[in-house]
Amino acid sequence: MARGVHIKDHWSEQRLFDQRAIVAGALIALLTLGLLGRLFLLQVIRHDYYAELSQGNRVRTEPIPAARGLILDRHGDVVAGNQPAYQLELVPEEVPNLQAALNGLVALDLIRAEDVDELKKTIRSRRAFDSVPVRLRMSDEDVARFAVRRFEFQGLDIKTRQTRSYPNGDLGVHALGYVGAISESDLARIDRAAYSGTALIGKQGVESAYETKLHGVNGSREILVNAQGRSVEKQGAFIPTLHTHAPTAGDDIVLAMDLKTQRTAEEAFNGRRGALVAIDPNNGDVIAMTSRPGFDPNMFGRGITKSEYTTLKDDIDTPLLDRAMRGVYPPGSTVKPVIALAGLAYHVVDPEQTRFCAGQFHLPGSAHLYREGKGGRHGWMNLTEAIAKSCDVYFYGLADQIGVDHIASFMAPFGFGHSTGIDISGELHGLLPDRAWKAAHFSRPGDKIWFPGETVNFGIGQGYLNVTPLQMAHYVSVLASRGKVFKPRLVTGFRDALTGELKPLAPIREPDITLATPEQWDRIYTGMIGAVTHGTAALAVGKNAAYQIAGKTGTAQVFSVGQNERYNEKTVAERLRDHSWFIAFAPADQPRIALAVIVENGGWGASAAAPIARKVLDAYLLGDDGKLKPPDPTNQSLPPPRQVPADANVPDQKQATAPAPSTGKTG
Repeated sequence: MARGVHIKDHWSEQRLFDQRAIVAGALIALLTLGLLGRLFLLQVIRHDYYAELSQGNRVRTEPIPAARGLILDRHGDVVAGNQPAYQLELVPEEVPNLQAALNGLVALDLIRAEDVDELKKTIRSRRAFDSVPVRLRMSDEDVARFAVRRFEFQGLDIKTRQTRSYPNGDLGVHALGYVGAISESDLARIDRAAYSGTALIGKQGVESAYETKLHGVNGSREILVNAQGRSVEKQGAFIPTLHTHAPTAGDDIVLAMDLKTQRTAEEAFNGRRGALVAIDPNNGDVIAMTSRPGFDPNMFGRGITKSEYTTLKDDIDTPLLDRAMRGVYPPGSTVKPVIALAGLAYHVVDPEQTRFCAGQFHLPGSAHLYREGKGGRHGWMNLTEAIAKSCDVYFYGLADQIGVDHIASFMAPFGFGHSTGIDISGELHGLLPDRAWKAAHFSRPGDKIWFPGETVNFGIGQGYLNVTPLQMAHYVSVLASRGKVFKPRLVTGFRDALTGELKPLAPIREPDITLATPEQWDRIYTGMIGAVTHGTAALAVGKNAAYQIAGKTGTAQVFSVGQNERYNEKTVAERLRDHSWFIAFAPADQPRIALAVIVENGGWGASAAAPIARKVLDAYLLGDDGKLKPPDPTNQSLPPPRQVPADANVPDQKQATAPAPSTGKTG
């Protein structure tokens, strides 16, 4: 059977090919038109927009740090200022190899090898486009050493910034605080954008508590950069329009501190350990706040080394410890005035009735003897003489009569057992014990009981009672003002850096103490004046005074002395000797200053602390002629405001706990 023959249809194939070619051509034409349209859109219609974006690729925004506010004393003297300095900064996104760059800086002796790991953490915690300081306060030699090798360090450059300066060194350092490099922990709590370009932040004291006021608001400026990230005036024929936003300088802080009095207080310690706090009882202003020894805050501003910090931290004298606010000590006999006032207010003592001091005291039915300090005996004593001569035996019996709970409740409004509310952080509360406290804080049933002998010790500021020097100064301030209570404050106002407008802060007054009558207050004053005129502080404080002083000595025991033992200062190691206390206010008729002084291991209350107090009182109250000067018109002589330029890159000049001794001792 014959098979059919298939003949190709060339015309059909040609028509199919032509149809496909037309469709493909149409698609190509359509795509070409779309491409041309897109090019027209990008290059013609949106030319200005993309030109601005391209300019942004070579225009970098650089922060302008605000000038940090000054810290001034009450007379306008600069306590903390600013000075221009060179520092080395790094922009992370512009550094090809961070580790190699840091190693290179170590080789040039610009950073320390032990700081590399910490620097890497700080750099990585910042935004990639932020300028991160890696070396503060470069010397001229440092600048020259880097400049000749600048080409090796892409993304690093030297900037002129402001740095903190403390012209008085360690004067008042614990109260003022200091500034240091911004750390990882700082970055976790601050607005990073607000601190862009800022190398330093307040760490303690006033610098930390008022950081927001002092810091100001940073500005910014646009700069044209080349491919290496270095600033240039133009690129070829391209000259961009660059914008600058001026920073706003931080407010100046005005302190209540009197620099002359502060300096006198610190020099008076003459190398001894201790603290002094002086307060104006009329408003709570802290006139002086001293903790010795101190440290130079400029070390932290320039970048403290690990070895330097270790030396400070491991120093047996603990210079980093703020003894004024965090040193906790038994108050010794300095509490006798308030216990005497409690006895009068509760009507458990007749102020004219005398009691016999034979040099020892014992509770009824007990053979345990409580001795008079230094083995003395005073004979017959009334209330005011017992304060003046600091008679332990009198106050042993008085405390036993009043009872611990009544004593504690009466002392609490004077500031014992709780913070004073001062305007910087870090204050410890001390301890004001009573029956409820002991029952809550001891685990063994037998230890929860408050024993009568513990009340006897309480009467002369021993046992569980512990205070800070700030609490003691606050207590004396309340005594001096006859029960008026103000929160202590270091800062009295702010001053606008540009206009000079002073914005004073009103004192914060708390409820008055109304538990005692004017006659009862007079009794206490008579006793404290007697302590200075013919009592325990007569030779150390009262001699040749140009004004009347009311005071009280105190001696706090560092370790317990056995019942049959005698304390002998000559045979005791220096750091186990008694602490020396003195409290005072003056002039006694119209008090302007109230203070508390403690000298660690200083011995008898009148021997070490009292002479320091007299020097401070004289410095504050007397004029150059040695006569009592009129009240100080605080903050009336501040200098005119500084002029802060728009470009603040060249600015205008602008922790631990003290050992808590187990018992105390009178003085």
